[in-house]
Order: sequence, then structure tokens, then C-alpha cells
Amino acid sequence: MSLFEQIFGVSYQNVKAKVRYRILILTLLPILLTLVSLVFITIYWNISYTGNQLFMKVKADLAVANNTLQANQARQEEELENVVNSYVFQQRFRPIINGLERRTDAINTCLVFRKQQLHLDFLRLISVEDVQADPDLRLMQSKIQGQQAYSGLMVLNERQLARINPMLAEKARIPLMATLRAQPPKKQFETDGMLSRTLLPIPNAKGEVSWYLDGGILFNRNTHIVDTIRNLVYDRGTLPERSIGTVTIFLDNVRISTNVPLHFFPKEGEDRGRALGSLVSEDVRDDVLVEGKTWVDRAFVFDDWFISAYAPLTDIRGKRIGMIYTGFSESPFVHNYLLNIIELGTILMLVLFVSGLLVYRGAYSLLQPIERIHHVVKGVQAGRNLRIGSLGLERDNELTHLAEQFDRMLDQLQLRNTQIQAAAEQLEMKVEERTRSLKERTRELQQNVQLLNETRQQMVINEKLTALGELTAGIAHEINNPTAVILGNMELLRYELGDNAQVVEEEIKLIIQQVGRISTIIRSLLQYSRPGEFNAPLEMHQITPIIEEMLVLVRHSIKQQEVVLNTELNASYPVQVNRPQLLQVLINLVINAAHAMAGNGQIWIRTKDWYRDNNTDGELLGVQIEVEDEGRGIPPESLSRIFDPFYTTRKDGTGLGLSLSYGIIKRIGGMIEVDSTVGEGTVFTIRLYHEAREPADGVYDGLHFTPSAKA
Repeated sequence: MSLFEQIFGVSYQNVKAKVRYRILILTLLPILLTLVSLVFITIYWNISYTGNQLFMKVKADLAVANNTLQANQARQEEELENVVNSYVFQQRFRPIINGLERRTDAINTCLVFRKQQLHLDFLRLISVEDVQADPDLRLMQSKIQGQQAYSGLMVLNERQLARINPMLAEKARIPLMATLRAQPPKKQFETDGMLSRTLLPIPNAKGEVSWYLDGGILFNRNTHIVDTIRNLVYDRGTLPERSIGTVTIFLDNVRISTNVPLHFFPKEGEDRGRALGSLVSEDVRDDVLVEGKTWVDRAFVFDDWFISAYAPLTDIRGKRIGMIYTGFSESPFVHNYLLNIIELGTILMLVLFVSGLLVYRGAYSLLQPIERIHHVVKGVQAGRNLRIGSLGLERDNELTHLAEQFDRMLDQLQLRNTQIQAAAEQLEMKVEERTRSLKERTRELQQNVQLLNETRQQMVINEKLTALGELTAGIAHEINNPTAVILGNMELLRYELGDNAQVVEEEIKLIIQQVGRISTIIRSLLQYSRPGEFNAPLEMHQITPIIEEMLVLVRHSIKQQEVVLNTELNASYPVQVNRPQLLQVLINLVINAAHAMAGNGQIWIRTKDWYRDNNTDGELLGVQIEVEDEGRGIPPESLSRIFDPFYTTRKDGTGLGLSLSYGIIKRIGGMIEVDSTVGEGTVFTIRLYHEAREPADGVYDGLHFTPSAKA
């Protein structure tokens, strides 16, 4: 949304259609451009001037901090000279320098007192031999001019600090912490210490130097120096509210002396703390420590952005050993800057609004005739019969001519609209009549096509069932006679063998049992083709014995394949079924599963009690049987036809097995679900009610196909 739309609540299209707004825009546009230019000039000046002022301030603060460090070293030299020139020191040192006494216990006691009095971390009397033995002191000795003291910075490791004073090594030890925008710490603790050290020669009466006074301060954990510098450059009133001024001394990239808070805005009862052991950001470290530059810019300090200045610190050898930093938080200045922009924007909006209101009111009398024309146009668009009429202006006025021409145009337009409307009504009546006729004929055609397809499908099914009935009747007649002969001869064989029949009793029973199964299959075929002529008896059975019998019967059929039959028989609820028919269904499913695999694989047969909504706390309905294989699977286009009579994908198949199985399960009110994934396998699920139910009327009621998305 544009600025004009926000102020006046009208879109650009409406502005083009209304002359008054166009005049208003032309009047206000110079004012708007002037004010916007003023705002951008102010913002630019604020950014350039104020930003430069901030960087100049922090650079001056850094110079003050550096001068304070140098002044601290000069004060340190002066304090050591005062110690040497003191009466107490001279009285206790004279026996030592004259060779009358070698022990320094008395003078060391005096130095301990003066160290505490001068807030030094160490102050000791050392001989020229000790100076020569220490490389750092030897270098400082070489830089002493005459009998003047020499001061400088140096870094000592933990062992060197302990040699001066064991307390120094303990004080210098600082735990390091991972810091945002900084390199990860390479060690857990900083054990080195940075010293501001002064070496003062003590001459004897002959001007010879055999003793030195060695003193200084340890910057690690020293808050006095950084707080003194902060109070000097960031006193109350020098920074905006909530701005934090900070000073830090770094050993390499580690904050060893700082007043950067650990918590910028602590909670109630929480101490701000100090960010000792935190690290400087990586870009500052590269510029200042690696390249030796002075950094004056924005920098990320521990947890926030600061206007910062960094300068390298060098030791007595001229090597960069750390940095000194001064800076203050940036967010209060940004807040004030944004507040200024908001104030300028508010003033701009008010000036623009007042200017627009004055221009609008001044042009009202000029725009009143245009407003009348506008209302007439809107009324005509809404269907009202209006005319502009007299505007109360002179006849030579351009708006008067426009109004007269517009009224004549409206009269002509009304006449033409009347003619067009009459013609449109006639055309609409004709189109509606033709459309109604076309819809009726289309509906009749769809009904005829649907009736034709249903009739053709029913004829095909009837022909299949008729052929199946005739074929089944013939097969039953031809097979029943041989089976009766086999059954009779087996009984005769058992009678003739007598006691010797015990040797082959199991084989005889198996043959008789299989002959009975042949008869059962023949009856099932007749039952499928002529379901009204057969009524198989239903009895309560446990599923597990039927499964075990089926396993015995199919073992011979699949022994040529390397198929492993796995069972998980957990069903305990009896169901009302015809045992031979259910046995036939299970055998058919297992044989089909074996044929679906390329010579080897596994078949799982699972049973469990069937609860409503698969909730074991719900109603117990019956038994669920699953037959799963890891064969080639059934394609989606074949899945809906596998229960059709005579449909098969095997060259030696009849297409009746699954049709018979479906008919058997359906007649006792059961359901079959098929879930198949091409390339992975198929699962047939049978659900049987505890008590058999009346079958559904539909051909496929109770049958559920579930093709997998991966198929």
C-alpha cells in the first residue's frame, strides 16, 4: 500500500477516476518530496556525523586508557624511588650494602609492608646476580640509563610467577569460556600472567650497583586499573541511559582484566559479574594481534555489539602480547536513532495531513460541480435513471458543456440498452429451451449406456455360472464313481489285511481322508454354481486344530519348493464354520502363496481373536486369520478381479480357487481383505464372526481390496 493510500484510504484506480484527488496529489506532491528529502538528508547527516563522532570519542577514550597505563608505570617508578629513599629502607639496607650483613629478612619485612601500602602485587630486593640469571630482568637492566628505573610489560608463565611469589601463579589462573564470534579456546585455563614491572637500581656510596628493587602489578584479575580508566572516560552523564562503558586488558585474546559484565541485564538479586576468561572476536584478533593495527569500529563484545577501540600492547622486547580496549554499548544509540526517525516520520505525516486538508477545503468550491457529475455517474452505474442537469455555472463554462453532452449521451445509451435487453431476453429463452432439450437427451443416453453395460455384465456372469454348473455336474458324476470304488476297496483292503493292516493304517486313513476331501471339493463346486441346492452344516470349532490339519495336508504339495511355513496361532475364541470348507479355503490360500514365490521363501500363518476397532478392551467379535507370503505381489489392475470366476494369471490355473474361497467365506457372513505390494508380497486376511451371519446381498459385499501405495 502506497503512502497516499495509507493517508486517504483510496486506491490508485479511484484516484485516477476522481479529479479532486488528482488535483490534491499535484498540490501535495512538491510538499511531500520536500519533506521526504528533508528526512533523508537528516538521516544521512545523523548517520555520518553522529557515527563519526562516536568513533572519534571511542578513539579518544582509547588514547586516555593508553596514557593511563603509561602514567601507572611512571607512578610505579616514582613509588619505588620513594621506597628506596625512605629512612626506614636506608637504615635497614645500609648494613647489607656495606657488606656487614647478608641476610635480607629485616628489609623484606619492610618491603612487604610497603607493597601492601602501595597496592603492588610484588616488591622484592634482588641482587645483581639474580638479575643476570633472569633473561627478562637482564634485558630490563640493559635498558636502564644511569640510575633511573625502567618499566615495561611482560608475560610470565606459571613457573616464573611462582618463583616471584606463589600467590601470583594462583591469582593469574583464569578459566576460559567459549565466546560468540571468537575462536574456540584451545585450553581450559589461562595460566600465564601479564605484569607491569619496574626495575630500579640501588647504588652504594661509590655509585656502584649491586642490588635492585623489583616491583610491579599483575593485570590478571586486577579490577583497579580498568575501573579507574572507566570512571575517568565514562563518568556519569557521558553516555545515554542504559549504555555501558567498558575497559578491558587482554593477554593475547583472553580478557584477564575487564569490567565487561557477564550479565548485561541481570535479574533481581543477580550480580552482573565480569566476563573474565572470555575471548575477543576473531576479526578483531586478526587485525590487532596478528597485523598490529588499531581497531576503531563496531565489534561484538562477549554478548552484544559495542562501539569499540582496540590497540595492541607490546612487551619489553617489542612483541605483541595483548590488547587494551575501550568501548560502549551500541544499542542505546541505535534506539535513540530509531526514535528520531519515528519522530521525523510522525512530523512528516502531520504536516502532509494538515497540508492536504487545507488544499482540499480550498478547492472544494471548484470541485463541487465535478462532485455532482461523479454522483450522477455512480447512480447510472447502479441502474438509476439520473441526469446532471444545471450546474449553476455560466453557459460558456467547460463543465457546463460537459454536463450537457453527458446527459445527451445517457439518453442515447438508455434507448440502446432497452433494445439490447429485449433482444437478449429472446436469445436467452431460445438458448434455455435448446439446453433443456440437450440435457434430457444426454441423460437418456447415459441411462441406456449404463443399462447396456449392466446387462452385458450380467449375461457374462450368468453364462459363466451356467457353464460352471454343467461342468461341475459332469465332473461330480465322473469323479464320484471312482472315489466310491476307491473308498470301497480301501475298506476291503483293510478287512483282507486284518491285523497286518496296522502297518499301513496311517496311509489307509490318509487315503480315505483325501477321498473324502475330493467329495467335499466336488460338493463345494456344486455349491458355488448352485448355492441353493446345498446347505453345508455349520458347527463351533477352534481355529488352531484346523490350521494344524491344513499344515499336514499342504506339506506334500509344497515339498518340492524350499518354502518355510511359520505359524503364530494365538486365537482362542471358537467360530461357527463348516470345517471341510474352511480347510479348503486355507489350503487354497497357502498353495497360492507358495506358487507366488520363485521356488523358495517364507509363508506366515497368523491367528488372533478379533475385537471391534482392534481394541482389546472392546467387544470380542470372532477370529482373524492372516496368510502372508513374500512373493511377487499382485498388480493393482488385477487386484479387483482375483475373486472373479475363471480369472487366473497361471497357465495351469482354473480361476475357481479364490472364487470358491470367497463364496465360502461370504455365505457365513465373513470378510476377506487383500493387501498386496508388487515385488514384496501379499497378505490375505479372513475375519470370521463367532456365530455365522446371513451373507450380504451384493456380489462383493464383505470383500475389501487394499492395494499398497508402493505397488
